[in-house]
Amino acid sequence: MSDIDCVILWVDGSDKKWITSKNKFLTSNNKLNEDAEAERFRDYGILKYLFRGIEENMSWVRNVFFVTCGQYPKWLNKSCKKLKLVDHKDFIPQKYLPTFNANTIEMNLHRIEGLSEKFIYFNDDMFVLKKTKKSDFFCNGLPCDTAVFNAIAMKKSEKEFRFLMPINDIEIINKHFIKKESLKKNFFKYLNPKYGIDIFRTICLMPWIHFTGFYNYHFPYSLTKSTLHELWKREFEILDRTCSHKFRNSDDVNIWLALYWQYASGNFYPRSPKIGYLTSVSDDDCTNDYVYEHIKKQKTKLIVINDNVKKLSPDKISNSLIKAFETVLPEKSSFEL
Repeated sequence: MSDIDCVILWVDGSDKKWITSKNKFLTSNNKLNEDAEAERFRDYGILKYLFRGIEENMSWVRNVFFVTCGQYPKWLNKSCKKLKLVDHKDFIPQKYLPTFNANTIEMNLHRIEGLSEKFIYFNDDMFVLKKTKKSDFFCNGLPCDTAVFNAIAMKKSEKEFRFLMPINDIEIINKHFIKKESLKKNFFKYLNPKYGIDIFRTICLMPWIHFTGFYNYHFPYSLTKSTLHELWKREFEILDRTCSHKFRNSDDVNIWLALYWQYASGNFYPRSPKIGYLTSVSDDDCTNDYVYEHIKKQKTKLIVINDNVKKLSPDKISNSLIKAFETVLPEKSSFEL
């Protein structure tokens, strides 16, 4: 199997220079945007466990590309042989910079110099808890994923515009693919027993003429540069408009478009959703305790921990998360000083 790299995006939301730059581009039109909120960029001090998990449980990975706007955590070992430091200006066209829009960064990842054709894209809230194989992410040369139909709900409040992006994504999919033909060509990829009970989502939505959406498991994304190249070739106008937005916008498409394109074209290999667990820390201590126990007991290979904390002390949650990760990933990685 060919080389596989990892890509990690990160921003230091406490960096005063970055905050000043971000505030410079805030206007009355986007001050209610989620990207303007400090919580979106909150750091619980657990990024090092993402690197530890990759080194411990994904030893087959060739390189890790760490993408930032020139920011680096103090503990990062910049001399690590597997680490490739990438600044936004190294691969994002100058006309889109500076950017505070994750969609802009994601939709240009294929431009990173030296990145392998097959790569796994991590948000900084995604972690690897147990040993993995290449075939968990790429099999028979194809990205591994769970392609389950979904009915997308639309929310139009200013703070929930992100619910519109999947609709923009699926609109493009229906423009380029005929659902009936895609189903016929990839029948056993859509109706695969690996999906378990989730297969009934697809069965219920099969009668609809057009794609109504796909269920997003939000695990580390198995992608190919070719997919992003093709999207830019086929839909330059919408991608160019997305990337021109300094913050995420209701008119944007996002990285899910690349996943949906892989599903609709059949360019994927079916994978069980049980590989990972999507959860969040919040103001509910009981729920948070379950997250900590999930980490300690390594219940799944992957875990994604969203941040929905509004009232509880971030320091308290940070300490609890670090304590949990230390039980399973106690040794420093080569990515650390």
